Amino acid sequence: MTTDSPQPPATCSGKVYLVGAGPGDPGLLTLKGKTLLECADVVIYDALVSPEILAMIGAQAEKIHAGKRRGQHSLLQAETTQLLIDKAQTHAVVVRLKGGDPFVFGRGGEEMEDLIQAGVAVEIIPGITAGIAAPAYAGIPVTHRNYSSSVTFVTGHEPIDKYRPRVNWRAMAEASETLVIYMGVHNLSHILSELDAAGKDPDTPIALVRWGTRPDQEELVGTLATILSQMEAAQFEAPAVAVIGNVVNLHPLLAESRPKVIPRQ
Repeated sequence: MTTDSPQPPATCSGKVYLVGAGPGDPGLLTLKGKTLLECADVVIYDALVSPEILAMIGAQAEKIHAGKRRGQHSLLQAETTQLLIDKAQTHAVVVRLKGGDPFVFGRGGEEMEDLIQAGVAVEIIPGITAGIAAPAYAGIPVTHRNYSSSVTFVTGHEPIDKYRPRVNWRAMAEASETLVIYMGVHNLSHILSELDAAGKDPDTPIALVRWGTRPDQEELVGTLATILSQMEAAQFEAPAVAVIGNVVNLHPLLAESRPKVIPRQ
């Protein structure tokens, strides 16, 4: 059980569903996830869940914001887990709604582990992760027969109490032909410095995709040598996914056929 283990319930008649909301476009939510939102008694949701998906929650449901954003944590992780346990004692269907996929840098594994050990029934409903969807909506395939046969998904933000040392970015420089970095904008200067020290070509293309798949999606495309100054000039901020590799060169051509996102009303 993780640190600050939650208290087990005396009785528990409900079930918790860890639902992946996807990256933002409501059309990317699974049918199973949508059905659960419509019939849930309680929905505890994160900050990155789009307003369009929150609008699918049934009117009968209690909605609780447990959002986690850099420096703006509404609830501590242990508090969120305990809240899930408490709600499962008195409600049949409790949805834990997370942006992207719960098991891909979403702490879904940690929450599921604690719920099972606390005796609470729990089920995972996967979602589409931003590391695939955001590049796709920017016209960037993460693999391509002519440009990349391998891809690595890695987080650019790690907790200070992590179980082992930081990501070895120098090793990452040659680990695969495409790097997809989640939550790496705030740490991008350090990441690029490490890749450079490992001999990564400074002309390697990089794309940053902010609010991927949403109507307000923004993209910034450059090279490892130029992207920091471009970010400063454009005042480009997190949250964003970074894609590094020659697949980014397909952006000008493939972006013309990107999926259409319906603007918010």
